[in-house]
Amino acid sequence: MNVNVGSSVGGKSSRSGEILAQKLANEGIKDQRVLRAIAQSPRHIFVPEILAHKAYDNTALPIGQGQTISQPYIVARMSELILADGIPDNVLEIGTGSGYQTSILAQLVSKVFSVERIKALQWQAKRRLRAMDLHNVSMKHGDGWQGWRSKGPFQAIIVTAAPSSVPQALLEQLADGGRLVIPVGEQSQVLKLITRDGDHFNEQQIEMVRFVPLVPGDLL
Repeated sequence: MNVNVGSSVGGKSSRSGEILAQKLANEGIKDQRVLRAIAQSPRHIFVPEILAHKAYDNTALPIGQGQTISQPYIVARMSELILADGIPDNVLEIGTGSGYQTSILAQLVSKVFSVERIKALQWQAKRRLRAMDLHNVSMKHGDGWQGWRSKGPFQAIIVTAAPSSVPQALLEQLADGGRLVIPVGEQSQVLKLITRDGDHFNEQQIEMVRFVPLVPGDLL
C-alpha cells in the first residue's frame, strides 16, 4: 500500500520519514516492510502541532489525556516481531492512542482491529487514518483488558500500554500459533513476545521498555 505523504496530508514531504526509517535501521530494525511503512508515514500529523518539529525524532511524545505516542523504534520493533513468522491476516491492537502504530500496522497486514478506552483519542486517530487513506482498520471504544472477543481469534496482538500482568482475555483471543507482543510491569517493564501452541503459551523477554499503564475499568 502506497501512502502519498506529500499530497495526502500536506506540509511535509516523505523525506523526514525516510530519514527516520534510516535512523531505525541504524538502531537495529531489519524488516524492510516495517522500515518502508515508517518511511511512508507522516508522523507529524499524529502529534500536537506544537510538537510537530519533534515528530521525526526517535522519541516518545505526549499527545494529551495522559497518553503518549510511542518511540518510533518501539513501534518498529513491535511491528517487526509480529511479522517474524509471516504476515498475519488480522491484528488486534490494544490502545489506539494517536493512531500512529495503527497506521503502521494497516500498511503491513490485511485487517487491524483497534481498541481505545478514551473516546477523544479514538476520534482523532480515525480522522488521521482517513487522511492517510487507510480503510482496513476497525475501531472499538472499550476496555483493552477485555480485548475484542467477537472479532477473534487473532493471529497477532499488539498492546501499546503496560498491564501489571498479561490479561487472560488476550491470551484466550490469540489464535493457535499466534503472537502477542506486550509490555508488562509497573515500575519496571519488559517487552514480551508470547506465542501460542495449543493450550501452551511460550514467553520470550525482548527488552526493557517504558509505557503508560494499561488502565482497566471505567471508560473515559
